Amino acid sequence: MLIWGLFIVFILICLALDLGVFNKEDHVIKSKEAGIWTAVWFSIAMAFSGIIYWLFSAELIENPTNITANTAVLKYITGYLIELSLSIDNVFVIAVIFSSFAIPPKFQHRVLFWGILGAIVFRALMIVFGVALINKFEWIIYVFGAFLLFTAFKMLKSDDDYDPQDSTVYKAVKKLFPVTTTIEGHAFFLVEQGKRAATPLFLALIVIELTDILFALDSIPAILAITADPFIVFTSNILAILGLRSMYFLISRMLQKFRYINYSLVVILAFVGLKMIFSHMIEVPEWMSLAVIVLSLAGGILASIYIAGPNTPEDEA
Repeated sequence: MLIWGLFIVFILICLALDLGVFNKEDHVIKSKEAGIWTAVWFSIAMAFSGIIYWLFSAELIENPTNITANTAVLKYITGYLIELSLSIDNVFVIAVIFSSFAIPPKFQHRVLFWGILGAIVFRALMIVFGVALINKFEWIIYVFGAFLLFTAFKMLKSDDDYDPQDSTVYKAVKKLFPVTTTIEGHAFFLVEQGKRAATPLFLALIVIELTDILFALDSIPAILAITADPFIVFTSNILAILGLRSMYFLISRMLQKFRYINYSLVVILAFVGLKMIFSHMIEVPEWMSLAVIVLSLAGGILASIYIAGPNTPEDEA
């Protein structure tokens, strides 16, 4: 448990430095700053693959699935890229939530910080539960695979008409707390007429938190298709979540340019779902899983860049 404890302490230190030092003052995150932090988090995640290799080669971590150090590294990187790619869809939803609640850009980072902190706790619980299910009931992997295929189909047919203020979560929060449209600094609650009222920042935080739990229902089974090793699943998932904030500020301003990226996510989810369903009949090499993820993302990005959409400047001219 020492290794697990050290990793959690490292994450807490990163979060403390993020909010307490680098982003102590509320400010608008510019694309350049977001790009730098995205590169920093990605570099940390890739560097951690070296630690994964060391831990497994030196047998310093429990190895319930009996994998080699090289295989552990491949599974870690594949799992990380799956989580990172599925987070792109989360970015789209977060942008809609912030827009719906009219959250000023300079307060968005703070809302995401607390949202990510809650997501770490919930995902840790879901990972433990998911790994335990697979280890105890081997057939559950078929259920996870079928669920991922259903999710891929649902994503393919999605009409993107999502209004956070029509959600059950928003209506439930309004019943629990008086709600104000006033925003004063980064406060989540204000006192109005002697009553404590939730600000739009709190509403956005709760909707983002519960939305992430829904996304985790897809992403956790997806990474469990790659490995059932709890340490690899946990570390790759958490490091991907930590990079979500900076990635949001980097690509949220370019959402229209990534109009075909959803098809990449559909391919990834469908591939992982099929891999789970046929896991006892066909052994898919780790390099192939990694290649499918990278090529799917690259294809979606290139298609978004080179295929003209209905609202491109050429069409408008």
